[in-house]
Amino acid sequence: MNPFLQHLRVTAALMVRETSTRYGSKPGGYIWAFVEPVAHILMMTLVFGAIARTPLLGKSFALFFATGYLPYMFYQSMQAFIAGAVKANKSLFNYPVVSPFDAVVSRYFVQAATSFVVAFLVFEILIFIENLGLTIDYAGLIWACALATFLGLGIGTANAALFAISPMYEQVFGLVMRPLYLISGVFFLPDSMPHPYSDFLLYNPVAHIIMAFRRSVYPEYRASSLDEMYVCQFIAVCMVMGVAFFTFSARSIRENKI
Repeated sequence: MNPFLQHLRVTAALMVRETSTRYGSKPGGYIWAFVEPVAHILMMTLVFGAIARTPLLGKSFALFFATGYLPYMFYQSMQAFIAGAVKANKSLFNYPVVSPFDAVVSRYFVQAATSFVVAFLVFEILIFIENLGLTIDYAGLIWACALATFLGLGIGTANAALFAISPMYEQVFGLVMRPLYLISGVFFLPDSMPHPYSDFLLYNPVAHIIMAFRRSVYPEYRASSLDEMYVCQFIAVCMVMGVAFFTFSARSIRENKI
């Protein structure tokens, strides 16, 4: 059989498996994929709506936090799901036709599809409920979300190998990444922060992705500090490192040596 067709069939089979197990252990299944972002947005809306009169952009707190949380969700959920690809599918690597890369590719497509469907539903329902008349650049939204998934893929692929090699690194990475939610611009506009704080915040590629997402929703938001080239370069480096780490450790992963 053609190797490409073989990998395609294996990836498709793994996608079916991942789809059935992604939320299979939770009551309600994929409903939780929708409930989680809604709960976050609702909580932030209630908290910040009680202490401020208007959001930093527009008139809807819910929309402002949705435009911050949804692109962050694209990155974080992708990174976490890809990073667990090796541990979750290790027993399958005993079959010669199944490679670690197949597990990563299948998880990427399953998570990307899930995130896009959830984000579309949340966004459109929110606009309908609040009766918001917006001129949205949907091409810009898709581009920002795609950047988030690629960033999650690059970092997640590297971590899939590194987590298997060093459990200590997994703990350290989780500890370092915890503040990312607070410094990525979900609650604020990074480019409006005073110097030198804004300079440090803008080293974070997720902050640029959130700015690109918000710029597509709010015509008045200029996002003057947005640097999409920086994000693309950061993603390229992560991809190369991820593929390198994964390639060097793939044989050991298959042979259950790590």
